[in-house]
Amino acid sequence: MSDPQLVQRIEAALSTVMEPELHRDLMSLNMVRDLQVDDRGTVSMKVVLTTPACPLKDRIQKDIEQALVPLNGVERVEVSWDSNVTTTRGLPGRKDIPGVRNIVAVSAGKGGVGKTTVSVNVAIALAQSGARTGLLDSDIYGPNVPIMLGLHDQPRSMGERILPLEAHGLRVMSLGTILKPDQAVVWRGPMIGGAIRQFLYDVEWGDLDYLVIDLPPGTGDAQLTLAQSIPLTGSVIVTTPQDVSVADVSRGVQMFRQLKVPVLGVVENMSGYICPHCGERTEIFGSGGGHEVASRFGIPFLGEIPLDPRIRVGGGEGQPLMAALADSPVAEVFRSVASHIAAEVSKENFRAAATGPVMPSGPRIKLA
Repeated sequence: MSDPQLVQRIEAALSTVMEPELHRDLMSLNMVRDLQVDDRGTVSMKVVLTTPACPLKDRIQKDIEQALVPLNGVERVEVSWDSNVTTTRGLPGRKDIPGVRNIVAVSAGKGGVGKTTVSVNVAIALAQSGARTGLLDSDIYGPNVPIMLGLHDQPRSMGERILPLEAHGLRVMSLGTILKPDQAVVWRGPMIGGAIRQFLYDVEWGDLDYLVIDLPPGTGDAQLTLAQSIPLTGSVIVTTPQDVSVADVSRGVQMFRQLKVPVLGVVENMSGYICPHCGERTEIFGSGGGHEVASRFGIPFLGEIPLDPRIRVGGGEGQPLMAALADSPVAEVFRSVASHIAAEVSKENFRAAATGPVMPSGPRIKLA
């Protein structure tokens, strides 16, 4: 039977291991579960992360091992992982979507910067991490998500509810799956707002950790409808490196701040072309625009996505890069961006929580 004093030393040591994003220790956050010590000195535990897409899981494991292995009586440390995604507490007057924990809007100040490409591939990356993920195409005038995901069917109904389509591990809703091919949308602002609200509240989204919303470019009716209707966890702004895009991003940041929607960070798309033959990098659209915006407004920089023809080809053929080439270096970039977005969501929810731990309490330790 293990020494009770060893148990106390283990708990004390774990109280020094900090969650790198939230800057509090694992024990006070109740992230450590099923902690056991056997007669051979093996310490086993489950660590419950705030997102399955945690970008710093390896660092947490290393810190746990460094804290416990030096203790007398500890011979080995075994860590398993689980996740319990935190949820948003919205502003008064916003109506929750039942079952949806977090809503992330992907925006761009201007068209043509690859906002939908980022939305689609980030959503797939979150789903591949184990998170329950949905994707709403709210770009009413240019609903391209169905093309990128290879969706051709129309959604079905269940009573008065609309059932989302499924593709690449995502639950998906888009006006593009309802319209006839090449049908133009000639709607005024109130009709756009009504359609978006229907997609939010009349769709049977089920239980989702993240609902990614692909916004139309600019600062118009769709953005206002979403910000004033639902508790957005935050927005992600996509830009390219050139100066004109940076100027448009600045207006987008100001809009979301005026609407009291947190800006989770900036993604720089088309961030350079690497020649597949010689490896030389060419900054076709310049460089540093995303970093400049992030620094100017004091918001996180979430990553740089390079120019790669496979992104365009895969999207046009209904096989997004994260699905068709999940092991490629560019897919790893999208995976990193998705992980940083998920981390910012956890941090935002932690900041918004008035009192109490992020995780519900659970059993802490028992002797084997």
